[in-house]
Formats: sequence, C-alpha cells, structure tokens
Amino acid sequence: MIRSILLPLAIALIAGRATAQDTGLATLDVRTSSVCDMCEKTIEEGLLYEKGVKQADLDLATNVVHVTYDAKKTSPERIRVAITKLGYYADDQPGDEKAFRNLPACCQKEGCGKPVEKKH
Repeated sequence: MIRSILLPLAIALIAGRATAQDTGLATLDVRTSSVCDMCEKTIEEGLLYEKGVKQADLDLATNVVHVTYDAKKTSPERIRVAITKLGYYADDQPGDEKAFRNLPACCQKEGCGKPVEKKH
C-alpha cells in the first residue's frame, strides 16, 4: 500500500522539475575577490537587484559566484559589471574603487580588483 502511494508521488515530483533549458534560464560562474561572509551577503543580495538575475550563490571556498539568470533580460557581461559595481573583481574585470572603499573593512583585505589567490 505504501509503495502504491509513494511511487506516483515520486514520479510527480521528478516530472515537475523543470530544467534551466525548459524555463529559458541560463547559468554563469564568475570568479570574484570575495573574502568573507559579508562579501557573500553583499554579492548575493546585490545581484538579486540586477534585472533578470533569479539566483546568486557565492562559494567562498572557491570565490566563485554561481548565477542563474534569464538570458532574455540580462547577459553574462551585465552580470560581471554588476559585480564590479559592488566593488568586487569579476573574472578579469577589476572592482569599482569607490564601491570597494565603501565595503566593510573585512571585505577589503585583498584590495580592489585583485583576485584572491588560494594557498594550497
């Protein structure tokens, strides 16, 4: 009896999941100069104000922000520019110096526009 209830439920859940292609969404990974939890909060929340950005998740271990966005409303270049306007490095683009100076002190450890080099 439990099997007869769980199987249709599992099928419905799997069928209900839409892929990024099905929804017209795209993904982008951008290397940043993030150093702390405040950086994570600033970047994730700041990107949500960018038109077309649906989700932003910063992985502090790799300094990469994973962005899900509507490709009809924004582009990878616009997303990178939005990150630089927050004061952070975005791939090969340096962060805006004025925005960088307004970041909390903990976020300024690596210097504006400098990628964070992880030590092995």
